[in-house]
Amino acid sequence: MDKRNQFRIALVVAMAAFFGMRYLHKPQADGTAEPASAAPAPVRNADGSLQYGSLVFKPCELAAPQTGATTAAFCAPFSVPENRDAPDGRKIDLKLALVASNSAAPPADPIVLLAGGPGQAATEVWSQEAAAFAPMREKRNVILLDQRGTGGSNALTCPRSGDESDEQAFDLDRVRGQTKACLDKVSAHADPRYYTTTMALRDLEALREALGGPRFNLVGVSYGTRVAQQYAKTYPDAVRSVILDSAVPNDNALGSDFAGNLDAALKAQFAVCAGDAKCAKAFGDPWANLEKLRANLHDKSVEVSYRDPVDSAQKTMRIGPDTLAAIARMYAYMPETGALLPLGIARAIAGDYAPLAGQAQMLGQQMKSLADNAMQLSVICSEDADRLVANEADKDTLLGTQFADVLKAQCAIWPHGTRPADFNAPLASDVPVLILGGEFDPVTPPRYAEAIVKTLPKGRVLVAKGQGHSVLGRGCFPKLAARFVDTRDALALDADCVKNFSPIPAFIDFSGAAP
Repeated sequence: MDKRNQFRIALVVAMAAFFGMRYLHKPQADGTAEPASAAPAPVRNADGSLQYGSLVFKPCELAAPQTGATTAAFCAPFSVPENRDAPDGRKIDLKLALVASNSAAPPADPIVLLAGGPGQAATEVWSQEAAAFAPMREKRNVILLDQRGTGGSNALTCPRSGDESDEQAFDLDRVRGQTKACLDKVSAHADPRYYTTTMALRDLEALREALGGPRFNLVGVSYGTRVAQQYAKTYPDAVRSVILDSAVPNDNALGSDFAGNLDAALKAQFAVCAGDAKCAKAFGDPWANLEKLRANLHDKSVEVSYRDPVDSAQKTMRIGPDTLAAIARMYAYMPETGALLPLGIARAIAGDYAPLAGQAQMLGQQMKSLADNAMQLSVICSEDADRLVANEADKDTLLGTQFADVLKAQCAIWPHGTRPADFNAPLASDVPVLILGGEFDPVTPPRYAEAIVKTLPKGRVLVAKGQGHSVLGRGCFPKLAARFVDTRDALALDADCVKNFSPIPAFIDFSGAAP
């Protein structure tokens, strides 16, 4: 797959019981009583395995992609019908893991990580998320179920083709050809119609039943917040609490706001630099510089020679306006990389594109598994594509209006699943919900969280100043999340520490920000 289309996909682009102890009703911070759990608590067997409902979890190691690192866990076999309306048909194995609590006697109600994307696998992102979950793990186990179509759960992986270093002109015929090749590849082992959010909910509920019926503490990240909200709507009695990190409303068509959200986030980040005397002296107006660089690349892309930040190999990349937009978007996700962007843009205007290219290579490798995964097409084509239209107001944005054209071309080929009639209705529930967001999030801005909380009387929004996308692991959020899961009272949570968040100053040079 050529580098431009690797970025484009990244842009398009995101789970026999025995009786155990029952827990007594205990008062909550809001004065209500928490229902007793009828589910069995997990039991450690003499051979070191864990018996949890009807499932036996045995010691295993979870690999961190693109590294040699592993994490100790417990894994159990778990298979489901691919088409749940044809239970005698093809079965698919889902990768299921449990990361054990530090408690000697954890309660039956586990934490459940719902990964983003669409297309990320919970077991593969765990190495990045583990620190954020550490305070919650002091009392509870964490369940990791790779959503069908991802990771170790019959992944829908696309073939790659073309020169990865060449940015090619926008061509819908090539998009259609790549989509057909991908469909031919995955159809050998999967029917893409059955790899939707709705099917994943039924897998998650089947898992809960196999565990003996505990109530879940859901932690959804990005696209995983859609899964969490849909599950809480569909199985309200199965949910004890919900944390939504970088949340997307149920009525949002994934991708519909990408262009506008990115420009708004970048302008807000760059305004911090423009408002600082030393940063402004060094770069002037970073947004104006980005527009200038984009104009420079509009008629002629640039071939860049750079050293790979990971292995120091000499490589080349061709950068044009589309690749520049993809680089800016990837940089904007995290405040650390966002702080490098004004400097990288200024260096590129001066003729040195290597810093942008090197960082893009490193970030692109981190996104490789998501870029290769076509499960996102099963989700978006079934749940979003019919509501996605090109917005003329986006014509002059960094991302432009090509996204809708590309997606409609892909979805004209990709098989569609079904979407429930109430799929886009908001989650209206008394379930305790804590919603976390970043001020400069380029894909799920804080206004999404404010829209979601309107129908959640026990919900609360906390926004981290100067932060980007996926903030659960930032600052005091891990401890706040653990307190929330314990108390199930977001409204009474002492969250004064959130005031300590602030933007990361832009790098004046590669030694860092101005002193």
